Amino acid sequence: MVVENRLIELPILHLIGEEADRLHLDCYIIGGWVRDLFLHRESKDMDIVAVRQEKKNTSGNQDLPVSIGIELAQAVANALGKGAHLSIFRTYGTAQVKKNNTELEFVGARKESYHSDSRNPVVEDGTLEEDQNRRDFTINALAICLNKDRYGELLDPFDGISDLEQCTIRTPLDPDITFSDDPLRMMRAIRFATQLGFYLDRPTYDAIERNKERIKIITKERIVDELNKIMLSRRPSVGWKLLDSTGLLPLIFPELAALKGVETKEGRGHKDVFLHTLQVVDNVADKSCNLWLRWAALLHDIGKPKSKAWDPTAGWTFYNHNYLGAKMIPRIFRNMKMPQNEKMDYVVKMVDLHMRPINLIEDTVTDSAVRRLLFEAGNDIEDLMILCDADITSRNPDKVQRFHDNYQLVRQKMVEIEEKDRIRNFQPPVNGDEIMQRLHLEPCNTVGEIKSAIKDAILDGIIPNEHEAALKYMYELAKQKGVAI
Repeated sequence: MVVENRLIELPILHLIGEEADRLHLDCYIIGGWVRDLFLHRESKDMDIVAVRQEKKNTSGNQDLPVSIGIELAQAVANALGKGAHLSIFRTYGTAQVKKNNTELEFVGARKESYHSDSRNPVVEDGTLEEDQNRRDFTINALAICLNKDRYGELLDPFDGISDLEQCTIRTPLDPDITFSDDPLRMMRAIRFATQLGFYLDRPTYDAIERNKERIKIITKERIVDELNKIMLSRRPSVGWKLLDSTGLLPLIFPELAALKGVETKEGRGHKDVFLHTLQVVDNVADKSCNLWLRWAALLHDIGKPKSKAWDPTAGWTFYNHNYLGAKMIPRIFRNMKMPQNEKMDYVVKMVDLHMRPINLIEDTVTDSAVRRLLFEAGNDIEDLMILCDADITSRNPDKVQRFHDNYQLVRQKMVEIEEKDRIRNFQPPVNGDEIMQRLHLEPCNTVGEIKSAIKDAILDGIIPNEHEAALKYMYELAKQKGVAI
């Protein structure tokens, strides 16, 4: 079969084929780019595999995949000329060529063998067939020849085209061996199913269940990389449900697995927090591509298992679950090797504040309460409102509409107060240095107390957010505290 698609006629692909012919190499573009070509998806990753046209003795280094892939990459970089950047990774036998927005990865055809305690394979020189055998899924084993005399020829030994048409994720070889050799492929299977809207075929799904414990040899960084790709998918809940049903979830994210289930007492139950959480994540995904806002949605109720209590009058309660959840996040991020920086701080803030807007809805919306929310949320106030809006998952459409309408009232109030009081991210108009200078004080607790009191007075609407008003209030506070002026 010869592929007929305008993308296969890219000049860069013809150039690679010409250089391969000159070096007496067979070469193929393989993997994700070919898959996405048939799915009509944009793909920037071009993986090129090279094979010696004449099989030689592989006992010497000259014919190992290291030299084959690098040799072709060097030739392509030279042919591309000025602006082409070549990176060589001899340890892995790969090379990368970048020019403008084009990024090419080169490797020699290889076969792999594994030890039970590691996902890092022993790599040997191989044929194209052996290289395709080692691929994770049939849809990623598709290869297109770039040599002039066979240009555009598709090599599909595992009927990956049929799996693309049937939206199926399937391993080329025995899935138990595939997943046991490299357990990360279990995560990749679920990630591709989520990203592409595909199904796991039954043998593949069952093999993940059987081999789930093998995930323990995979580093947290690699797992989180796959989780992030799931989170950035159009419908992240698909991946999380597959992680749960295959048994991987409690092994990689026990805190999230703890949200599952419904407890009933005296005939009263509560919603399944796990399923509610996934609905919230999908709701956020409909409104925002912000990865960390999606993580905040996933973790917004993570404190509920610890806060759950039974009240004979009120039923099931989860008091302060937002506060408890916010306290849990640094440990979760640390255990999962996730960023310990402003991204984590952002998620902590979103989780901590996610109940505040709904409390404004249920109570009378006072200017003071809105000022404090604007101050604490700062520039993240719009993200917080997206999260809170997404948190409305009632099956009662009238209730959902009422909450949405009330949120609009809160939003309008925010706009009015922001325009009038300039509260978002504000600093008290009188700072600590000025307090010490005007009141002739050395650094002490009194300075901090006065500064904090001025801030609270502005947020509570006692004084306007203006320098002169703040100075006047400072002197009143100083007098109350017995400070000699």
